[in-house]
Amino acid sequence: MDPFSLGVASGQPQADGVVLWTRLRISEADAALKSQALSVLCEVFADAALRQPVRQWRLQTDASRGHSVHVVTTGLQPGRPYWYRFVCGNARSPVGRARTAPGPNDPVDRLRIALASCQHYEQGAFSAHREMAQRDLDLVLFVGDYIYESSNPQYLLRPHLGGVPKLLDEYRERHAQYKSDADLRACHAAHTWLMTWDDHEVVNDYANDLDRNYTDAPVFLRRRAAAYQAYFEHMPLRLGPDPVNPSQMRIHDRMAWGRLADVWTLDCRQYRDHHACPDPNRGGGRVVLGCDALADPARSMLGAAQEQWLSQGLQSSTRRWKLVAQSTQMSSSGVNTPLGRSAFTDGWDGYPQARAKLLNTVAQAGLQNVVMLGGDVHMNVAAQLRVQPNDERSPVVASEIVTTSITSRGLGEKLLAQIRDSNPDILHARSDERGFTLLEVKPDAIHVEFMTTPNPAKIDSAFKAQAQVVIRSGVAGLQKG
Repeated sequence: MDPFSLGVASGQPQADGVVLWTRLRISEADAALKSQALSVLCEVFADAALRQPVRQWRLQTDASRGHSVHVVTTGLQPGRPYWYRFVCGNARSPVGRARTAPGPNDPVDRLRIALASCQHYEQGAFSAHREMAQRDLDLVLFVGDYIYESSNPQYLLRPHLGGVPKLLDEYRERHAQYKSDADLRACHAAHTWLMTWDDHEVVNDYANDLDRNYTDAPVFLRRRAAAYQAYFEHMPLRLGPDPVNPSQMRIHDRMAWGRLADVWTLDCRQYRDHHACPDPNRGGGRVVLGCDALADPARSMLGAAQEQWLSQGLQSSTRRWKLVAQSTQMSSSGVNTPLGRSAFTDGWDGYPQARAKLLNTVAQAGLQNVVMLGGDVHMNVAAQLRVQPNDERSPVVASEIVTTSITSRGLGEKLLAQIRDSNPDILHARSDERGFTLLEVKPDAIHVEFMTTPNPAKIDSAFKAQAQVVIRSGVAGLQKG
């Protein structure tokens, strides 16, 4: 077996380096190696032909970390590409390409991002990753549901191996199966990634220490610890689970791209309050009417500490654009009914006071050029953001772009039509196609293209621009392109 069959990846760029990743796969024929510490060499080059070596690092890895390798590089030059590979014994990895961030005070003309989420292995081919790999990008920004723990036999195109993961080795194998996809590996090798998670990296609709089955918290947190460790072992991340509390792991972060943009990645799962008005028989998110708990100002999606960190960061940022990447849709998607307005409690509609508090921070501080980026809902969305959603008396204070799924099936058109009719702040919404979203960030504007293919995504899928929108600097909100 090729020990580098899971590929290579780079992530979390800074001006002087990036995180470089691989994970060794040890065959059963070499089972003795599984109990040994293995030496891995990481080489970084200034050119694609690998003739100009820059730096190298030698690390040890072992079974306690799934033989994963994370090289936190330093001493690199800002704002330029590098090429890298790993060596273990006589085996060499594929070559990857990474990019460092510009210096924090450097003028930057543009930032090219591919925004992506929700890649259910069983529901389609990862052709969107093939398309992204071929694009000229600075970053892939992935906002959750990298793996799925669950199956839906109704949409089964290629099966998961094994059952629903709950233990560390089971989550490892699920991640390894996703990494077996050549298009996903190609996208990781081609581009540097920024990442956050949503729920399916652990289990659908979990909230903090509670899952949908109301499992005892200590039992569920052991499962969450296993999922977090497997996630870290397969991603180009600086920090893994807390050694003292392994069910905890920091994923929220902030990255500067010269003077052009600050990019935040938020954690909408680990610290949130439990769902409002839960079903006593089956927890998780659901659609509710007349749920008084939604009005509780103490309920939080992000947790108090992360809320404060984000608020302070937004208000202190001096860069042109403030891009806030989180895992779901922030604009309201409730439906007006004769009995009142519905709310889906797993999304931001389930935490409306926390949403209002965040957008109030933007409004009261007079912040410009705030753009929320999301995924999760398996549809493309372009929306205006107000402190009071859909109320024309409440000024637009920010913009929102939500990307459709890589493969996961979307809502039916009948329900989506009701959502559009009930939410005039939504300027564009379509859930019938799969893909990713391109954002070209320039000092004067962000140009957005929703790149899609019909559902389900096929190996040879072609992608086109479903719609385009523009967000202009100094103008709150967005307009169709």
